[in-house]
Amino acid sequence: MDKRLLDLLVCPVTKGPLIYDKDRKELISRSARLAYPIRDDIPIMLEDEARELGEEELERLNK
Repeated sequence: MDKRLLDLLVCPVTKGPLIYDKDRKELISRSARLAYPIRDDIPIMLEDEARELGEEELERLNK
């Protein structure tokens, strides 16, 4: 994920910052509790395509 692109992207739901999860190939929005997939190096920034984050995942991200 290009750092410059990540700096420009925001969560479409909350307009908050995103965190790149390299292992899962996702962009994480803590405030929306959503993970947006990255497919073929293209972030899919649609709420319908995002998966909801569970409590355990949020706790892991906060560490």
